[in-house]
Formats: sequence, C-alpha cells, structure tokens
Amino acid sequence: MNIIKLNAIASTNDFLKELSAKQIVQNLTTVVAENQLNGKGQRGTTWNSEDGKNLTFSVFLNGNTINTTSLYLINIIVPISIQEVLKRYNFNTIAIKWPNDILSGNKKIGGILIENAIKSDGTVQTIIGVGLNVNQFYFENLPQAASLAMIMNREFDKEILLKNILDQLMINLNRIGDASYFWEKYNDLLFKKDIPMVFSNALNEKFMGIIKGVSENGKLLLLLEDDAIKEYDIKEIKMHY
Repeated sequence: MNIIKLNAIASTNDFLKELSAKQIVQNLTTVVAENQLNGKGQRGTTWNSEDGKNLTFSVFLNGNTINTTSLYLINIIVPISIQEVLKRYNFNTIAIKWPNDILSGNKKIGGILIENAIKSDGTVQTIIGVGLNVNQFYFENLPQAASLAMIMNREFDKEILLKNILDQLMINLNRIGDASYFWEKYNDLLFKKDIPMVFSNALNEKFMGIIKGVSENGKLLLLLEDDAIKEYDIKEIKMHY
C-alpha cells in the first residue's frame, strides 16, 4: 500500500484527484495530511481540524474495485471499517449518522466524503476522504463535536490507528461481494434507528419520522406519521438531535 504523507495541503481528496488525472495511481494509495486547510464534508461543509492532532486522509480505489451496480457499498464499508477498529479501543457506542458521520454517543467524532467518477467501461474510480477527531481537545463553536482523546481521556497513536483502519478497510473491500452482511451491519449501526425524531425538509418544514433503514441507492427510509415509508436524498432532509 502506497502512503503519501504531507505536512499541509488544501484537501487530500483534491490531491488524489489531481494526481490521478496526471498519472496512473496505485490502488489503495493513501494521502495523509497533518494539516488539511480546506477539508470538505457533506452538503459542501468544511472540515476543521487542529494542526497535527487528528487523522485526515484519503484513499484511492481504481476501477477494478467496484462497479456501478454496487456503488453505494463503499459508503457502507468505510464507516463499518472505522467502527470495527474503534471497537477494539473499547468504543462501544459508535453509530453512523446517515449518510456518513461517525458518532460516539451523541457526539460527532468523524466524517466521510466519498467522490466517484464513472468511467466509460462502467467501472468507478473512487476517492474516500476521512476526517477523524483523534487528539484534539477543543472545538470552537462546535458543541456536538468530540474526539477519541476527549472521550477516553487519553491520547492515541495516530500512526497505529491509521494502519488499523487501512488494514480493516482492505479486509472488508476483499469481501465486497457479501453485500447482505454489510447492509445488515450498516442498518444496525444507524444513529437513532427506530426512534421518533424531528426532521426538516428542503423548505425548512419540520416533521416527525422514524428511521427504518437506508435503501440500496443510499436514500434514508423514514416511517412517517401516516404510516407511509418515504425515501429521502441527503439534500432533501435534515435530522434535528
């Protein structure tokens, strides 16, 4: 596995995109930055990280890893891999807030941004961006954010943690054909599943719903007050918690 370590960079995802446009990039090439200046999250948000304290990295998957028929599986496998590693560190309350936030209890400790480029032969080039709060103890104006160190009251070796995550990711990618296993585990890990919650739609109208799972194309399945189950895309809904 090729690992590129950088001190400061705007975005590890963008670095890999630019690199793959210029040359052939080895599968599972990983770019790690001590300081990511313009990290990106879902909905166009930015990922703020204290210099040298956290894990910010991106992994490149070439077109031989996955195709369009199983595209959303990567979105499932990545957070599951992180959860499996954190469980070894005695984090037993890890949940996935749809689509790809990593939570410990009610606190966000990580986020994932996956970007795909579909090739003419039907294969998919994927870049997996991960931000994981590890040793940062203060998050200005982010009351729902936390880090591994804050929760366990001790610092972690980032190098070992990164290796464990990449190793687990590789193990899970090698069994990508076992889709039912990953779907079942992902749905079991969904934050606030089967609990009535307040949501708002694109018009900022609030309503009650119960998360029942995620569809194969990555949409959130909500049981509404009229007993109907409706699918929602990420841009169509927001959870209030």
